[in-house]
Amino acid sequence: MNHYTYEELPEGHEESFCVDVTDDKMECFYRITQDENPLHRDAAFAKRMGYDTRVAYGMLTASLLSTLAGVYLPGERSLIHMVETEFPRPVYVGDRLTVTGRVQEKNDRFRTMILKVVIRNQNGEKVCRGKMRVGFLEEKDSRQL
Repeated sequence: MNHYTYEELPEGHEESFCVDVTDDKMECFYRITQDENPLHRDAAFAKRMGYDTRVAYGMLTASLLSTLAGVYLPGERSLIHMVETEFPRPVYVGDRLTVTGRVQEKNDRFRTMILKVVIRNQNGEKVCRGKMRVGFLEEKDSRQL
């Protein structure tokens, strides 16, 4: 986990990580959401709809942005204020995704930053793109509480 402070992150700073979309992740996401849309649960149905196989949940893909902010950029001091996403291509079970965020702009007054985010599959194709506004948590002196 990264421990960046607001001052340590210049505009243009970038962080990335990779993750595999697995059957187990799909099943865990289903158990949380109870989204039983057959596009995500039934390979035969997905193929009849024109897809290669079951399509990963879009929100499973987008949930990786929480990992980006909470672990990588900025890491432990992050507080997500806003996320906007688009899904230009489907994600399939078995895909290896690279999640990347870049500091696009900083707001010194409110100590927030806008991250430009993109998730690509193993073929380099964008499967998710968007932006996030992330704030920074400040340590409080326990004597003041």
